Amino acid sequence: MADQRFFKNAGPFTLGRLAELTGAVLSDPAAAGKSVADLAPLQDAGADHVSFLDNKKYLDVFKNAKAGACFARPDHAAQAPAGMVCLVTANPYKAYALAAQAFYPQPPAAAFQAPSAVVDPTAAIGSNCHIDHGVVIGKNAKIGNDCVIGAHAVICDGVEIGDGCRIDARVYITHALIGRHVHIQPGAVIGSPGFGFAIDPAGFITVPQLGRVVIEDHVDIGANTTIDRGAGPDTVIGRGTRIDNLVQIGHNVHIGKQCVIVSQTGISGSTQLGDFVMTGGQAGLAGHLKIGTGAKIAAQSGVMRDIEPGSEMMGSPAVPIRQFMRQTAVWQRISLKKGNDDK
Repeated sequence: MADQRFFKNAGPFTLGRLAELTGAVLSDPAAAGKSVADLAPLQDAGADHVSFLDNKKYLDVFKNAKAGACFARPDHAAQAPAGMVCLVTANPYKAYALAAQAFYPQPPAAAFQAPSAVVDPTAAIGSNCHIDHGVVIGKNAKIGNDCVIGAHAVICDGVEIGDGCRIDARVYITHALIGRHVHIQPGAVIGSPGFGFAIDPAGFITVPQLGRVVIEDHVDIGANTTIDRGAGPDTVIGRGTRIDNLVQIGHNVHIGKQCVIVSQTGISGSTQLGDFVMTGGQAGLAGHLKIGTGAKIAAQSGVMRDIEPGSEMMGSPAVPIRQFMRQTAVWQRISLKKGNDDK
């Protein structure tokens, strides 16, 4: 039940259509023609809403829900209350996401250039782009088709942005090549100089940062995140990676495909992450490390050495999660014993 002042509902949809869009199977095929007008959480949903159950902790809520339809796994669907039609699927949350995209699609770009935008004559702007107020686009920059450039964004000289990108308000991009369907949220800074200097008794000597930032297709970058350009090698963000708000990525970092980098993570220069790596909030990674494919790093972990593929790490310094849990249990026993001895 999204606020219609901010979100435009494209519904209603029949359950048959939602099943088609999501790959779900209706618990009652005869209900394919039934329409639902909106999405809603289980506890708030009514007869004209579709909801979802993904976590068994909410099974009791599900059993008493008033939703007209619900995405659910086969074992949960069997426990649905009377009158609820289930859209049965192995991945209810994914199905719900696809349904939500149908109800609330991203508004398409519409050809527009604000009078206050400053676009260099040498810049190449694709068709059907929306360039908002106060935007600055520099010399020889290239913007693909169907892009949206938000208010007061700055696209510096030579930057290339692929088709279907959304660059939100006050984003600053320099020394970067950006693929297709990339979303960069407000306040992000892409391509600023890396933190590179030589140490000398007379003072620090800045090392020119001569690389770029290369962002592959379908990457999402959160608000106020910063990604430094390389010192010579490029900084690379792999296809499909999701980067949260307030993340710092240093120069020469290489992040693989489909990684998840949660807020306040800091990745120091020249560290390499394989594909499908996940970092929790406030994780810190030292420089020149190799993080293997599929590794998971828990929140607030401090990573100071290479991590093998598929490892799950926690703590500072980060160790395998089972080792961390054993260490924590030992320290708790020691603390309790000392507390009793002090009495």
